[in-house]
Amino acid sequence: MEHTKLQEGLFKIRPAGRHIITIGRDLIKDKYAAIVELVKNAYDADSPTCAISLIPFEKNKFEQGIEKKFTGIKVIIEDKGHGMSFETVTDKWMVPSTDDKLTRKLSPGKRVMQGKKGIGRYSASMIGDDLVLQTIDKYGDLTTLYLIWKDFEDAKYLNDVDVLIENFKTDEESGTEIIIVGDENHLKEWDAKQLRNLKSELKKLIPPTDNEVEDQDRDKFKITLNLGDFPYEGYSNVSEVIEPYPLFELFDYRISGKILKDGTAKLKFENNRVKESRKEELNDFKILLNQDNNQERQAFCGELKVDFRVFDRDPASIDGLIERGLKDPVTGQYVGRREARIILDTFNGVGVYRNGFRIRPLGDAGFDWLYLDNQRVQNPSLRVGCDQVIGFIHIQSEDQSGLAEKSARDGLKENAEYFGLREIAKQVLKELENRRFAYRQNVGLGRSNRDINEKIKALYNFKDLQNKIDIELDNLGIEKSKREKINNLISEKEEKSNKIADELKQVIALYQGQATVGKIVNVVLHEGRKPLGYFKNQIPLIYDWSKELEETFDQELLNKIINRLSVIEEQGAIFVKLFGKLDPLSAKKREKKKDFNLYDVLKNVIDVFRLELLSQKIDTKIDCDKNQTIYGWKEDFYIALTNLVDNSIYWLQSNIDKPKLINIKVFEEDELLIIEYRDTGPGIEKHLIENEVIFEPEFSNKTVGGSGLGLAIAGEAIERNDGELKAIYSQDGAFFKIEIKIQ
Repeated sequence: MEHTKLQEGLFKIRPAGRHIITIGRDLIKDKYAAIVELVKNAYDADSPTCAISLIPFEKNKFEQGIEKKFTGIKVIIEDKGHGMSFETVTDKWMVPSTDDKLTRKLSPGKRVMQGKKGIGRYSASMIGDDLVLQTIDKYGDLTTLYLIWKDFEDAKYLNDVDVLIENFKTDEESGTEIIIVGDENHLKEWDAKQLRNLKSELKKLIPPTDNEVEDQDRDKFKITLNLGDFPYEGYSNVSEVIEPYPLFELFDYRISGKILKDGTAKLKFENNRVKESRKEELNDFKILLNQDNNQERQAFCGELKVDFRVFDRDPASIDGLIERGLKDPVTGQYVGRREARIILDTFNGVGVYRNGFRIRPLGDAGFDWLYLDNQRVQNPSLRVGCDQVIGFIHIQSEDQSGLAEKSARDGLKENAEYFGLREIAKQVLKELENRRFAYRQNVGLGRSNRDINEKIKALYNFKDLQNKIDIELDNLGIEKSKREKINNLISEKEEKSNKIADELKQVIALYQGQATVGKIVNVVLHEGRKPLGYFKNQIPLIYDWSKELEETFDQELLNKIINRLSVIEEQGAIFVKLFGKLDPLSAKKREKKKDFNLYDVLKNVIDVFRLELLSQKIDTKIDCDKNQTIYGWKEDFYIALTNLVDNSIYWLQSNIDKPKLINIKVFEEDELLIIEYRDTGPGIEKHLIENEVIFEPEFSNKTVGGSGLGLAIAGEAIERNDGELKAIYSQDGAFFKIEIKIQ
């Protein structure tokens, strides 16, 4: 088909007039963010100060010959920086998305540039209707600019709007003043709540200082907020130098320090709940990230400074804070229990700061970007919630960290470095959580569920009761024959109760086996997917072929059916074998103790995870006599070893530069059968082994997905067989030892 050319030419993309309004109003989150953008521009201008003024006004205005009274608001942002020349205003300020600051990176005063996207100044359109810019450079050149935002909304194209810019000579000092004028509607937006929020946003914009960790090179930059004649108490004709909220020195627990760009951490832990407690140094701590491209990849993000302060929020802990002198950070007044809770509700959150400025909304109360509340719901004894943490993370510039702000100024872009930052913060906080958990268990503040078998035994042990009754009977002078009858009744009751106790233990063992099945459901689903797919595809085909055979016999077609049926038989055998592996864990009734082959149990447990071990390139080694037998409950050893292997697979994911290996060795020593279980993962920290907290139900060292039941269940399973599961410190990886008395 032929085409007749009608027109031809080269054309340019022409932004619509409202383009400026779009990047100003639609890309910036709110008017607080708009003011913050202008404050950052003052910082970039090397100004030592930035004055923000909100001034309500009234004025008379004639409309159609009638004098009318109008109200409105002026928002003035003033700095004492180096100002801008006429050329800078026309060639850079007037150019949306200019790369000037991105290219320069540093100001003349060596400050790291805050605004790099070239759009922040246009957020002023959110605050008012008109804008006047007055700027004086170091040579005494005064440049003025006047914008009416509605002109851009009405214009078809951006270049249709004329902007008046004038240049004068002056003897005034350098600096920039932006005056934004809004009508009555803009004035109404600034009620008492909004003014309070603005003040709070400015106070949270800059991080609190701590003389102990303060960076001595941190640039000083003072922000002042001036409020005019507002009709609200506390917000009328006031001027205040904005200071960051003071640090909460009355924390219960704290972890702080530095993380180097390779993940090496130098941290210290403090526990304020212990009088005269020493700071624990964590110098050998190493952050481990998931750098697998097939999953949510995490990357290191330059050097970080962290400071997390955590509060217990139970009534006794709140009372302890009050007794130690908790004050309202705004008023400085001492508070009661209700006010204390309000303070923690208001000032919680983990803020992220770059070059002295917070990146909103990270750090806003209730903005749980670390998903702490999700983790706490799963494990409330170990994990802390978002409303228990006041935290600060200082990051490096975008070039050094790879952490980039979103254009809308509503957080960081979700790249590998962001996911790495989130994981680093959670791993640092995990170190605090582990130590907090151990402390609370030791002093009886947490719920301990260890040694459940011993607790059941104690529940039905009447020896103490019998001794007390004997003493009372002695005091009453009851003769021996009658006392023996009473003691026999107690002994009979104890014997019956102990039978109930044994039944309870067996029921618990059944539940623990079924809970362990849950750990390998994914394995079953993965291995069963292929046979199921074959059944689904081949059975309809065999059905169609059988219909054809009914009509006309065909030997070749019959051979095809026989061949497919033989493969179905093979795939069915895979299912039988797979479910056979699960039988010891999913039994509905406990068998009696008996001799069983330990090597077969070890081999079957490894075989359950065969595909996952292969996919993660984890080698396994079993050093055990193939005829080694042991007396006990076979399913308990399945439970214990399945949990150990499942943990190893999780932690070996972090191995990047060293081999991945699970090594199981069985031998006899001093009338004990010993099973040594080792892997080459990151291992277990010494303090966690020494206080045995890893065997506490609900304790988990995983930042994601840990139920905190695996090792507790494994330990109880071995105890039921008159054995002991021990964790031994090793620098080469996890090391567990199972010791069973030879019978």
